[in-house]
Parts: sequence; structure tokens; C-alpha cells
Amino acid sequence: LEFRRHCDAVFERSSQERATHEAALGQQHARAVALCELVEQVAHGADSATHARRLTELRDEFESLELPRSSARDVRRRFARAYEHGEDSLRRAREAVEGVRSALTAPIYFDYDSDAIGEAGRSALDQKLAILQANTGVRLRISGHADERGSDEYNLALGQRRAAAAKRYLTQRGIPEAQIEIISFGEERPAASGADESAYAQNRRDEFEITSGGDALRSPSGP
Repeated sequence: LEFRRHCDAVFERSSQERATHEAALGQQHARAVALCELVEQVAHGADSATHARRLTELRDEFESLELPRSSARDVRRRFARAYEHGEDSLRRAREAVEGVRSALTAPIYFDYDSDAIGEAGRSALDQKLAILQANTGVRLRISGHADERGSDEYNLALGQRRAAAAKRYLTQRGIPEAQIEIISFGEERPAASGADESAYAQNRRDEFEITSGGDALRSPSGP
């Protein structure tokens, strides 16, 4: 009789433990489903470092869960699909930002001894204009450059006129003066070495540097 009582007690404890474990698994499953939903929400339009950190946090929590065998495969597949979608969204966003950065910092070029902005330069500045309008917190420094022909003083003045011409083009179209500063380096910082027209053409330029506000660039066509 005593042995029977002992067996019954062991069985009861085992049943209780099993029920407790199954309840815990149920809670884990419910949390896993909730994490899937959260990842799906974050993944939809993920485009920033904040989204990237949040995806990583959700992935780490999901991987720590113990899931019931009956549902583990389906839940893991759902989470994996959502997480992959989030990574794809972030990759596309990074590529878009780099495209915006590249357009904003692309140089423009000038004819010999001229500060007149040509057709190609105006097209490049129109792209920069749209980007600056969509990113009012960005500050830009335009540096004017010249080739080596002419005196140091003359080329410094020419570089200044070239930088001022680009700034004037942008500010006349609505960009605040305070958003853009200019400087001239004259012939001091050639982009190409050499004493031929190919090198000279690369050195007659304005360069554009983002000095602040470039960490979260937005495309003019969207968020």
C-alpha cells in the first residue's frame, strides 16, 4: 500500500510538472507569434539604424525561446521570412542613401578661366537642390578649385568665384544661405596630377562636402 501511494505521488508530481512545462511552452509559442508580428511590422519599410537594432533585438529574443515541436517549424519559417524581408528593406534603404550621398557630393566642372556653370553642372546642381530641400538639416561646404595655370592669388580668387557661383545657383532657388558655406583652395588640391588638358579639366571644379546632418539622408522622392 505504501508503495502504491508513493507511485501515485510520483505520477501526480510528474503530471503537474508536465502540465507546467506545456503551459510554459504555450506561453513561449504565444510570445514567438507576437515576435513574428513585431518583426513583420518593423520589416515593413525598415530604413534606419534604429530599425536595424530593433530587428536584431527581436531576433535574439526569438532565438532564446523554446518552442513546442508541433509549431516550431511553422513559426520559425514565418519569423525567418519576416526577418529576411526586413534585411532586404534595410539594404535597399542603405543603397538609396548612398545614391543620395553620391549625388549630393558629386563635383561639377568648369571651362578654362571661367566660373560659368555649364549644362552638366546645372543638371548636377538641380539634383543637389532637390536633396537639400528634402534634408533641411544638412549643411554643405562647397570648395572651389582651379588648375595650375595662373598665379596662386588668381586661382584662389577663381576658385572662390566658382564656389560662389554654385552657392548662388542653389540659394536663388530657395536653399537658405546658412545651409551652405564656401571656400577656395585654388590650385592647392588637384584632383589629378599632370600638365595636360585631361588633368586640367578634372582640376577645374567645385567639390561638395557634407559637414553636418548627413547621418540620415532622405531621398527627395520618398521617406
